[in-house]
Amino acid sequence: MSSRFTAPARSGGPSVVLSELSFSWPNGRRVLDGLSASFSPGRTGLIGVNGAGKSTVLALIAGRLQPSSGSVTVTGDVGYLPQTLTLDANARVASLLGIAGVLDAIDAIEAGDASQAAFDAVGDDWDAREQARGWLSRLGLDHVGLDDPVARLSGGETIMTALTGLFLRRPAVLLLDEPTNNLDRDARGRLCAAVESWPGVMLIVSHDRELLGLADQIADLRSDHYGDSLRLYGGNLASYHAMLEAEQAAARRAVSAAAADVRREHRDLVRGQTRQARRDRQGRQLSAAGSLPHTAAGARQRSAQETAGRSRDTALARIADAETRLAEAEEAVRDDDAIAIALPGTAVPVGRTVLRVRGLDRPWIPWRTPPADEADAEAIAELVVQGPERIALTGPNGAGKSTLLRLIAGELGLPEPRGPGLVVRRISALGYLPQRLDVLDDDRTVAENVRAVAPAASVNEVRAGLARFLFRGARADAAAGTLSGGERFRAVLASLLLADPPPQFLLLDEPTNSLDLASVRQLSQALSCYQGALLVASHDVPFLASIGITRWLRLSRDARLTDIDPLT
Repeated sequence: MSSRFTAPARSGGPSVVLSELSFSWPNGRRVLDGLSASFSPGRTGLIGVNGAGKSTVLALIAGRLQPSSGSVTVTGDVGYLPQTLTLDANARVASLLGIAGVLDAIDAIEAGDASQAAFDAVGDDWDAREQARGWLSRLGLDHVGLDDPVARLSGGETIMTALTGLFLRRPAVLLLDEPTNNLDRDARGRLCAAVESWPGVMLIVSHDRELLGLADQIADLRSDHYGDSLRLYGGNLASYHAMLEAEQAAARRAVSAAAADVRREHRDLVRGQTRQARRDRQGRQLSAAGSLPHTAAGARQRSAQETAGRSRDTALARIADAETRLAEAEEAVRDDDAIAIALPGTAVPVGRTVLRVRGLDRPWIPWRTPPADEADAEAIAELVVQGPERIALTGPNGAGKSTLLRLIAGELGLPEPRGPGLVVRRISALGYLPQRLDVLDDDRTVAENVRAVAPAASVNEVRAGLARFLFRGARADAAAGTLSGGERFRAVLASLLLADPPPQFLLLDEPTNSLDLASVRQLSQALSCYQGALLVASHDVPFLASIGITRWLRLSRDARLTDIDPLT
């Protein structure tokens, strides 16, 4: 039996080949149409707008989904980290790593079991326990035991543990779907180091700019009138952006030139028609004056009409050609719609207190109780947010950042483990965006969801507001359950910011998780228009920098909150 920990097999050709690949969901919604691509050993960053089908591509390669038509050919075994892990909370960490059976067999053999079945279960993996512990340590999980229940792991720890299992297997093809979601800065750094040393084929779906900076090539998944295509750009994300900007600059110039051609052809048609009308008028005048015989005048008129018809047909054909070139040029220019909204109702006076949290120096999370003899002089006992402050809440996975936001938002009851616990005072106009975008009613339309949080607004006011979030016309009447990932995010953002009363204090929990790069940009644009206070839990430092954070906080694993310098 071959070892579970062997290096991935190399082959002379591509390890993954997609041929005319199409996929539709049972409800008939088509996700992919005629996609062809191939991937050789190296790191490929797979990008595209939410809803383009990136996760579907990985699931098809992994064999979790079957194509409607076309084929997927994979050389070597496949390791797959889906965006959403479905786990048995009662299972052991060893099960998440995929080595529970091996460890059980080793323990049985050491206890005296000499059966062939036990030895077959171990194979060549006698050092499975040591290798697992080594990888857990390498990925910053020294504190995680192989017999620990999965339920004890935080979201970030669960992802890193699942990644540990994949790195232990070392498959020929590794598929990672948003692997940095919920990871703290330290975990992201460790993941990047592991990715950088990976020798096999790796496809990464991610919006993480640091991770995509390690890519050997970028695969851009796009749809047009002719189907889906994956265009490969050599180099990392920065190289992709540079090449894309050069392409788009050329495309915009082509649009300008094609539009000028259309205008010129229309002018030429009008001029030709004007000249022909002048000649027709002169012919009629000559005929009326008797200068030409009636027969000659008729022949001249018929000839002029035939010439005019041919000229007009030629001109119209040239206009059609010019308009076709313009349409093709416009197709090459990407839709770069931006969210642009005015939110004066969200403004907060500089001196107004929007949040006060007392008791942070006492045990406020029952399972995070700092030892009494380890007082931290820099720890914040009281958190006060005043005016339009923009605060980033950072810290390691499992520290309790989401718990703190939920307590502030009133989503959780305030704990009183030993004493009064936290005391929270906040303004009433508060908006909360949880990690899961589950705040919409899927059976209602986008417009109806907004009306639910702004019942006093008129239909026209709601539609005008939604248009600024890029929901124009019929898209505002689409059911929330039918939206793509990017559309759903914009709908959630619209229902949050267009609420009545407008929120003057926003709590955002990992808002860039699973967002494509365009959606992250649109979120930054929307928040640049927001005039209230922000408290954002995030590990995405470039995003935090883009929204003008004015104060940085760090929550440690022992529930201590401190002010930090983001550059240290």
